Order: sequence, then C-alpha cells, then structure tokens
Amino acid sequence: MPADSDDSASTLPTGTPPANLLERLVSLGKQRGFFFPSSEIYGGINALYDYGPLGTRLRRNIRNRWWRSIVELRDDIVGIESSVIMNPQVWVASGHVAGFSDPLVDCTGSCRKRWRADHLPAERAARGKAADAPGCPECGGTLTAPRQFNLMFRTFLGAVEDSSAQVYLRPETAQGMFVDFKSVLNSSRQRIPFGIAQNGKSFRNEISPGNSIFRTREFEQMEMEFFCEPGTDDHWFEHWRGERFRWYVEELGVRRSRLRLRDHEKDELAHYAKAATDVEYLYPFGWGELEGIANRTDFDLSAHQRASGVDLSYLDPVSGSRYVPYVIEPAAGVDRIMLTILMDAFDEEIVRGETRTVLRMHPDIAPVQVAVLPLSKKEELTVPARALEHRLRPHFATDYDETQAIGRRYRRQDEIGTPLAVTFDFDSLQDDAVTIRERDGMTQVRVPIAGLEGALRDQLIAFRRRTAERAGSGA
Repeated sequence: MPADSDDSASTLPTGTPPANLLERLVSLGKQRGFFFPSSEIYGGINALYDYGPLGTRLRRNIRNRWWRSIVELRDDIVGIESSVIMNPQVWVASGHVAGFSDPLVDCTGSCRKRWRADHLPAERAARGKAADAPGCPECGGTLTAPRQFNLMFRTFLGAVEDSSAQVYLRPETAQGMFVDFKSVLNSSRQRIPFGIAQNGKSFRNEISPGNSIFRTREFEQMEMEFFCEPGTDDHWFEHWRGERFRWYVEELGVRRSRLRLRDHEKDELAHYAKAATDVEYLYPFGWGELEGIANRTDFDLSAHQRASGVDLSYLDPVSGSRYVPYVIEPAAGVDRIMLTILMDAFDEEIVRGETRTVLRMHPDIAPVQVAVLPLSKKEELTVPARALEHRLRPHFATDYDETQAIGRRYRRQDEIGTPLAVTFDFDSLQDDAVTIRERDGMTQVRVPIAGLEGALRDQLIAFRRRTAERAGSGA
C-alpha cells in the first residue's frame, strides 16, 4: 500500500470562493502549465495568453464536448470552418464597420489609462470606490468625454498597404455561417429548422480587457446559428436557452448554484436582437456572462442578401412558402469556459495538518484522467509502471510521474484535477495488482493489473455520477 493513505481530511469552509481566487488561479495556471502571458520573456503583451500542456488538453476537451453535444449527437446541425479573413464587405453589411464599437474615455491624470465608459461603475466598485464616484477608477483623475472606438483589428491583404487592400481579422465567427448559409444548405441536404456550428479564433481590440483570460483580445469562440421559420423562433429560443444552461451543469459539472439565466432588458438588447439571455456565472468579481443566447431574427441574412444581391431566402419544399429564416444563436468562448471550470472546481481542505488544493473537475474534461505513479524511482518499478501507462493510453488521458515522494505526487495530481492515480509498488511485482487512489475522497482500492482498464472505467462512471450530483446540488 502507498505510504500516504490520505486518511485524515477536514474540509475548509466552502460555498463562497476565496476573495483572491483569481490571483491564485493565475499562479496555479502558470505553475502547472494551464496558461501564462504570451511573449513573457519580452515582458508579455496586454491581454494575450498562451496555453501550456495542461491548458491545451483542457481546452481541447471543452471543444470536443461542445462539438459532440452540438453537432455529432444531433441530426439537425452541421459544422463548418470559415476563413478568419473575409471580404471586407461582409463587415460593412453586418454593421461591424459602422457600429461595432465601445465608448472610450481617457484619464488625463497620473495613470493615463483608458476605460470603457459603460464599465466605469464596475471598475470603481472593484477598487472599493463608490460606483458613481467622479473621475478615473484608478487615480481619480479627470476623464475625457466618451468617444466611440471600433473594436476590429485592421490589416492589409497583399503587397500594397492602402485602403483598397484593407481587411479585418474577424471579431466573431457568426458571419462566416451567415454568408455560407446557402452553400451549406445546398450541399448538406438539410432542411429548416437546422443549424450551422463553428469553433475558431476571433479578435477584438478591447479597450479594457481584464480578469486574466476572462476578456482577452484574441479568443476562441464556439458559436451555432440555428435557422428556423419565422413564428417558430420563440419556441427555438426557449429550447436553446434551456439546453445551453443544462450543458454546463450536466456535461461540464459546473455547480447549478453558481449559474443563472439573465434575460436582457429591452434597452440593452443589441440592435439585431428580438430577445437575448445570458448564462451567467458567479465569479469572484461578480456575476458575469458565460454564454449568450440571442434571437437575431432575420437581420443577418437580410443584410447580406441586400448587400450581395444573392437570394438567401428559403423555399419550404412542403408548404411552398418562401421566407428569410430567423436565427437563434448560442455563443460561448473557450477561454471563458476554461476559467469558469477552474474557478468552479477549485477547492481546499486540510489533510494531516496541511492544506490540500484540489480541482474537482468533471472526469471527462480533466486534462489527465489517470496518472500512473511508481512508488519509487528504482528501475524495477519504473520500467513496468511506464509500460502500464503506455498500455492505458489508448483508453484514457494519462500521465506518468516518478519524481518526489508519493504524497507530493498525489498533491500535484490533485492540483491539476486528475480523478484517479494508479500506484505501482513493490507488492505489485509479487501479486500483479496495483492501488487506485481517487481524487475527491482520497480512498484507495487494490485491483488486479489484468482487470485494471475495467476497474478504472467503473471508477470513472462513479466519478461522473458524483460530479453530476455535486453540480446539481451546488455543493
């Protein structure tokens, strides 16, 4: 049996995340290889991040789980991958060139910072000041009058840098699905109602990005445009409103008690929207948008139809009616979901007088599902332990670790959210068995190596059930 049995634990107060949770996750993210500032050896670059080995695994799991739920398990949704750079007339027609902007103010005082005018109350509150206090949230200096700032990144296509060659990095993936609507419809044998999904990078020159990877200038979106007949849009809006909330609780294991649906008031709706709802999460800095679901009506298809001269209407083969479809759009960001998962999973408890940090992640999105740990670095253990890890690779997301004491290695796996650790010890050489140690309760069980894959699958099934119960109860 491994030396550290983890048999004495008392839970720290839970329910409310630590006040400095974001700072602690930033530190943990860098230490364990989830995320860190881009170009850090040159001092970094504001609001741009790179994702390390564990972060890359976690993000891929999020993407795959979304794609599986949205596309692969449905008959009525297909996927595309559109270009990051599109004909600039796309952005003229969509209204982004003229209207995709935020109100910008400059501080004329000592800090010289720039702020989004509509974010000033929240920025002041975050610094312990009254939301309606005058002046700059940082230094109290005088602020300039607001002016509109377009958020799109401009670049040039080709060798000549003049206005005729100007193009944009896309600020959203949605427009690619609108301009490809007819091509997808004609090539996929789909009939309305149906959806087009896309996952990819978008770019916004945010005025005041912040809260780590919560708001960045380069980010990854997961969006779906669901095309439906006018008059059925209210039904589909309610469907996707409920479905997307369910996905976070049941598929990702996010605690229901830290989630809510917030409907937009009429005066905050985007100009194209008939209705909109945000799935919000309770972050340390307050409730914030995790995903948006919008009824975009026929705004986008009609705008591109007018601008391009191409008929984007739909002829119903049953009724014979022709119409421009309405669109329901669920839109989420991989980066923000990743941060949310890390925050929601973060927990601490006292084990043998020391604080144990653990990420209680859903086993299907954890970067590592099974870690294989030889009890010592002696070759008689490391060689068969490494071979065992290779044997498990086709079936699970695995890791192998032979450095430091077994207790420290358990703690490392706890910190990255690994549900199960398999310990190969000296007894394993005699009895052909190993010890499975599970993350949350730190319980251990001895199982034959011959049946290890089945035992691990059974443990992961139990983990999924417990994670679902935890998410549903909000504990």
